[in-house]
Amino acid sequence: MSDITVKINGVDYKAKEGEFLLNIARRENIFIPAICYQTECSPTLACRLCIVEADGKRVYACNAKAKDGMEVITENEEIREERESIMQVYDVNHPLECGVCDQSGECELQDYTLYMNVNEQKYTIPDTYRPIRDWGLIKYDASLCIVCEKCITVCKDMIGDSVLKTVPRGGEPLNKELKATMPKDAYAMWNKLQKSIIGTVNEDNSLECQDCGECIAVCPVGALISSDFQYKANAWELRKIPASNPHSSDCSLIYYNVKHGDISHYHDEKIYRVTNDAHFVTLHGAARFGFDFENNVAGKDKAMFEKAVDFLKNEADTIRFSSYITNEEALILQKMKEKLGVKLVNEDAYAYQQFMKNYSSVSGKSLYSGDLKTIKASGFVICVGTQVRYDAPNVGYAINNAVTMNKGAGLYFHPVGDKVVGTFSKNMMTIAHQPGAEEHILAFVLDYFSKVEAAAKEALPEDIAGLVAEYAKETVALPEEFDAKMTKMLAKKERFSLVVGEDLYRHARSANIAKLAGAVERYTNIDVVVIPSKTNTLGVSLICELDAEAGEKVLGYNAEGDFVLSALGDGDLDMPALNQQEGTFTSLNKRVVPTNVALEFSGYELNDIANAAGIGPKKLTIDYTSELPQEKGYREALFDTLPNYMDNGGNEVRGYALDMVESAAGSAVEKLEDAALMEGELVYLSNPINQFSPFTNKAHQLRTEGKLYVSAEFAEAKGLADGDSVEISNDAGSIDTKVEIDLQLTGDIPYLSTFDKTLDTQSLFDGSRFTIATIRKV
Repeated sequence: MSDITVKINGVDYKAKEGEFLLNIARRENIFIPAICYQTECSPTLACRLCIVEADGKRVYACNAKAKDGMEVITENEEIREERESIMQVYDVNHPLECGVCDQSGECELQDYTLYMNVNEQKYTIPDTYRPIRDWGLIKYDASLCIVCEKCITVCKDMIGDSVLKTVPRGGEPLNKELKATMPKDAYAMWNKLQKSIIGTVNEDNSLECQDCGECIAVCPVGALISSDFQYKANAWELRKIPASNPHSSDCSLIYYNVKHGDISHYHDEKIYRVTNDAHFVTLHGAARFGFDFENNVAGKDKAMFEKAVDFLKNEADTIRFSSYITNEEALILQKMKEKLGVKLVNEDAYAYQQFMKNYSSVSGKSLYSGDLKTIKASGFVICVGTQVRYDAPNVGYAINNAVTMNKGAGLYFHPVGDKVVGTFSKNMMTIAHQPGAEEHILAFVLDYFSKVEAAAKEALPEDIAGLVAEYAKETVALPEEFDAKMTKMLAKKERFSLVVGEDLYRHARSANIAKLAGAVERYTNIDVVVIPSKTNTLGVSLICELDAEAGEKVLGYNAEGDFVLSALGDGDLDMPALNQQEGTFTSLNKRVVPTNVALEFSGYELNDIANAAGIGPKKLTIDYTSELPQEKGYREALFDTLPNYMDNGGNEVRGYALDMVESAAGSAVEKLEDAALMEGELVYLSNPINQFSPFTNKAHQLRTEGKLYVSAEFAEAKGLADGDSVEISNDAGSIDTKVEIDLQLTGDIPYLSTFDKTLDTQSLFDGSRFTIATIRKV
């Protein structure tokens, strides 16, 4: 889109041709009321409050597209009267229960009623019964609903579930006399309110979705609310602490809503909920509902602290740790390695680190080029090696948003069937291949898209072109009439994204797969995203020199060891959880983003151990923020200087972006090997949606047991039902667990989880995320 100039209230502003007027106004801090519009989603024209004049004509700012030289007036007397009439309709039968409503104090209906001086009511209209729905983590009170449809829009255009819709309410028609007294838009609004409420696509109005709770976040009134939060606190009592999502690598901006406990624990604060800037930030269910995973301790255990220091200094030859730590803690561990000569072992970050080394050897860049924003801007998205809605929900949201809002298309390669991905768009082609085909799939992507004019940047070198052309078409599992379908899907597409995930860097051929992905980065115009598997996998892989194998004496930090430091409260020495720490993460958007303390921790921290071991000394963990390695793209920035907010244009003003470091691109893509396709009874290693780790499973709204998760058709074929006991076994061992039917899943490959520490599921897998195993009902 080309740059244009639009005059708003007599002032010139720069914009993009075709941009919605409402978005331009918001970016320039010009207020236009709108209850129904959700940024990055399609306009519904449900509320009609955003009415403005554009070149002398009445238009709705949420739906009117900017043209060069357009003159816009956002308010005059006629517009004010129209808006007031609409608000009177909204208010006529809205229950006067603001004193107990959970949205009171941050309710848009309250705000606009006051802003538009609605101090009298001209209408009295019979109301209709509207039932309350209990949808598990979410409650819906239809009597409070103003049918703005934001919940429907965000579910369809952002999340991709598309499970909400308007359903008939059964209200009485408006009499002719009253209709004659109402402005046109006010009457249309009343007609909608009288006839509709929100329901689901299921006949019984049950809700089957991924429980992200984004409908709660976008609801402007108290109609959709967290079941757990309902009637617990008032908005004005809560202290909102900006932080970053601690559970996955999107590290999205969140706000911990904190206040004191009950009267008997007045000085003990607790987290009541997590909120987000819903116009610009989307949260998955773990970020929203999995907030209370703190580690509560009575005080400092000096004796155990001294044992920890002694073990580190005199016995340990290895520190094994997880990626649920901050950048600063990763740097402390690296300094322990340098000072004490210990090994650093982190399996997921090591696999990611090796993948990115091979990737960079061909791409010539230290990092991948894409992020969530580039995915959302794409017209065509390719996804390989990740069960994306489970592994990285925010990436799944971005893919859905791209193909929905941009009239885009995409290819989704994965052996495990997903009920929802194929419904993102009629032009979203899902391809179920056998595990082991991934190297040939990346070769196909490079070969095919290097020949697509809009995606090609420069001709492939002859040696690479010759190698990738040897991919086995039957291995890639392309459907019939693939070329004909792709011709239509690629029409008018200008921006492309490739998303690759954990399956690839845990693959036996991960080194060459990484080089193929690096070649896509280097030789095409495709923006690549390599999803980090855990919250700070990217940060750990950049900061720490990791070892492949552990030694004999292991100090574990949120991981197994002979002496364990644990933020879960199940080790030898308690440590703070991520909602009790301040520091930074390195997000999949390649930004260094700050997180802050929501709840106090009265025990020892990793920095205390480092100081006692002769490393530092530093008063605070965040004193290491400015020492993060600049040669890896970090900056010499103090923690307290790092911003953490979204601006009105939707830009991420959070911390800083990593500097891209150029590297030598001398490595060559290797010859493809014949694909070692896995056949037989397969099991995948994953987690159900909204579970990522033992930390999410500690949160009271998400707590459950790990199971074998199967599709409905798999259960029917095997004669299994929810709750049945099964034994899963192979040459590596066996485990007993129960069955749960995952309604989001399709196909014949079930999965085992990793979030439940009582199940040693990973013992059945040898590096790869797929294994062959026998499943027997017991």
